[in-house]
Amino acid sequence: MSIFRKELANLRAYVPGKPIEDVMRAYGLTSIVKLASNENPLGPSKLAVEAIKKEADHIHIYPDGAALDLRVKLAEKYNLDVNQILIGSGGEQIIKLVAHTFVNEGDEVIFATPSFTLYDIMSSHIGAKCIPVPLTEDFKHDFDRFVELINEKTKIVYVCNPNNPTGNIMTKDEVWSLVERLPETCILMLDEAYFEYAVHDPEYIDGLEVLKKRPHTIILRTFSKVAGLAGLRVGYAFSSSEIIREMTKIKGVFNANRLAQVAAVASLEDEEHLTKTLQLNRESLHLMKNYFTKQHMRYVETHTNFIWVNINMSSKVAYEGLLRKGVIIRPGFLWDFEDWIRVSSGTMEQTEIFLKALDDVVHEK
Repeated sequence: MSIFRKELANLRAYVPGKPIEDVMRAYGLTSIVKLASNENPLGPSKLAVEAIKKEADHIHIYPDGAALDLRVKLAEKYNLDVNQILIGSGGEQIIKLVAHTFVNEGDEVIFATPSFTLYDIMSSHIGAKCIPVPLTEDFKHDFDRFVELINEKTKIVYVCNPNNPTGNIMTKDEVWSLVERLPETCILMLDEAYFEYAVHDPEYIDGLEVLKKRPHTIILRTFSKVAGLAGLRVGYAFSSSEIIREMTKIKGVFNANRLAQVAAVASLEDEEHLTKTLQLNRESLHLMKNYFTKQHMRYVETHTNFIWVNINMSSKVAYEGLLRKGVIIRPGFLWDFEDWIRVSSGTMEQTEIFLKALDDVVHEK
């Protein structure tokens, strides 16, 4: 008899982007361009860094378990009650808390595929029946199929908007078409990790609009992407005060550390950093799109800081070839899309290095 929880037997582990240090050691390289994990190429806000330095002398003291200062700032920014906000140790903890708050063994959860793998991992681990629904041919969530699959056992519907790894959005009309057909007993989780990159588009729906009309909705956002705080692990959820209260019971006492909390508060004040980040993202992606178009490579229009593109060759071969040239991307074979890759935006120099390396690899095949 196995000593492990039975669900682990069929669980596929999440594969993160390859660390820079590993690639340097493996290939004898002295410099790396990492465009695999959708990190902010500008780094964190200088205000956040200064806040961390000031707080460093106090790390011998436990953090505020309620993360009240950060929740107050977010409540003011988004016009919410502070009791509608939960701070997590990165978005992945929020996803885990959602599953552990609502799912009983045998309950069903629905999500698109390919999408963020942790919806499956966190739900399967506690005995849920996970129902992945393939994206449509144009890489959209198939909400009609979602609705067909909903039954009395359906506990959570996950919608990654913008979607990861494809980068595209479900529009306001499309999201409302799903919301109007969801039973009240079903939790809708809107993963908006890339919210700041998409919100400029009038066709994109701010999940808070849904929450106002549907209390059984949870919205996930993060400081890892646009704010450049991925290494500090700080995400947050918006929902009804009732749902936040129940999720808080299992979040852990000190799940958001002191440095993460002060850095997140400071980053909310830095509009200049946000503006520069979004501008650089547009410029980097524009350069990539121009190259892809000239090379007749199909890409999906993105609302994120990465792009999903068909490079017309094995992503496994391209991945290895790029690693040898000191460039890290995410190969599509990880999601069973053999000829596609996901590549993050970078500085203009990093983008040019990537495109030169990709061009070499493509023409070497």
